[in-house]
Amino acid sequence: MGNHSMTKFDLLIETHQGLKRQGPGSPEMTLRALSFISHLDEHSRIADLGCGTGGQTMLLAQNTAGFITGVDLIPDFIDVFQDQVKELHLENRVTGMVGSAEDLPFEKDELDLIWSEGMIDGIGFEKGLTYWSRFLKKGGYVALTCPAWLTDEYPPAVKKFWEDAGSSLDAIGNHISIMQKIGYRLVAAFTLPDVCWTENYFLPRAEAEKNLLKKYAGNPIVSDYVKEDQYETDLYAKYHQSYGYVFYIGKKVS
Repeated sequence: MGNHSMTKFDLLIETHQGLKRQGPGSPEMTLRALSFISHLDEHSRIADLGCGTGGQTMLLAQNTAGFITGVDLIPDFIDVFQDQVKELHLENRVTGMVGSAEDLPFEKDELDLIWSEGMIDGIGFEKGLTYWSRFLKKGGYVALTCPAWLTDEYPPAVKKFWEDAGSSLDAIGNHISIMQKIGYRLVAAFTLPDVCWTENYFLPRAEAEKNLLKKYAGNPIVSDYVKEDQYETDLYAKYHQSYGYVFYIGKKVS
């Protein structure tokens, strides 16, 4: 990567490629969400949208019997994903593909479960869920995490940060109403604990960025990129009682 042509998106990929998770979460929370989902068997079809390098996908594969397709826009992430599939000998049930969660290759009513951690807010909660719904069988499940306000207080600095990042926060009640309007019954909703952000995401990310700063010493694009991420960490430390990721599990009833 030439220093002059380097973009923040390149740096984002380089930072996250070696991380177990590309956003807040934990194996415990993935399994907790999965515990609300029934009727999966070896014929079930599952899609993990915005799968990243596949940390949660491999966990799903080890705790379900069906076929899983991981979809992510970033080829470098899918390369790591496919390496993990091989390492865990899951080739007959799990596959990764480069693609967009807004242009899916599945058939209508093909899927029994759509999984998506930390990605739908980039599309829009209502827009994403409405589009994905066509690929889900009646009685199928959706399980996803999305950032939401946890209190009635909406700190302007937090609001601005997420809007600048191309996303926006909504109240949990609004998310649930949207799900119901689209045709899902809410099965469960729970907030991810702080550790999903701090220990599991911010700390490993900061470690990876230390290496970037060494590798590209003196490059202003890199130092700016790391500074922005540090701001996100500081913001969460200050306002974490006001916002967080919420896991939503819904069942398609219409």
